[in-house]
Amino acid sequence: MLVAGVAPIAGIAALSQGCGSTTSGSDAGDDGGVDPDASAVTEVLHPDAPPLPGQSECVVTITTQIPVGKATHVPVCTPVTYATNPPSGGDHWGVWAAFTTYEIPVPREMYVHDMEHGAVLLLHDCDGACPEELLSALAAARDEVTGDPLCLQIPGGPTERVITTPDPLLDAPIAAAAWGATYTATCVDLPSLKAFAKAHYGHAPETICAQGKLYGADDGGAPTCDDAGTGGTAGSGGTGTAGSGGTGTAGSGGTGTAGSGGTDAG
Repeated sequence: MLVAGVAPIAGIAALSQGCGSTTSGSDAGDDGGVDPDASAVTEVLHPDAPPLPGQSECVVTITTQIPVGKATHVPVCTPVTYATNPPSGGDHWGVWAAFTTYEIPVPREMYVHDMEHGAVLLLHDCDGACPEELLSALAAARDEVTGDPLCLQIPGGPTERVITTPDPLLDAPIAAAAWGATYTATCVDLPSLKAFAKAHYGHAPETICAQGKLYGADDGGAPTCDDAGTGGTAGSGGTGTAGSGGTGTAGSGGTGTAGSGGTDAG
């Protein structure tokens, strides 16, 4: 079932042939521009901003040039342990999540596949309800990369390769991730968050903008697993909004297919 306003994405048949085989993307290599022999570089900032609830000070930690070996697909619902928190790449499921904003956690094994396509992940794990300032900062970071020419080729598709989702496995209340790079913060520092999103957007082994599965929707096509990356089950509790390129509600009782979705072979 298609939700009103969500158009099927061009190139569905081509997607079945594997990542990088559609006109909406290309294969950029195995390392996403990260030298596998390089050492990770970490920068720690102390912005003049108040710490978020439950934190004692404002600290932003940005790690780049993280070596990521050649990633492979594992069977759907197989848990994967990642070397960094948040993940900076690695093995993942063959299905990826729709580029949108969720209110329920998307499994890491699913969103790492989005990162392999060049996505930036905007993540949060709030102590209680998320402050409006935090949510606004994540939205502003998304806006920093909107209007992706690759995505705009797809009628009814997303306007950027970004996923915003809770992640209860985080060690910090706010985080971001891209292939080979991570960002964590104990406060809201909009300049550094926007700069991270802009600097690391689209740098991944595969440069593809094809919509994935709407996680949490009853007919969104996403897998339901009990013990994957979030420790939770899809489709129960919470809602997620199918954003760019479509409308609909993800979560219990929700319906909608965000674009073509699917799996790939690379």
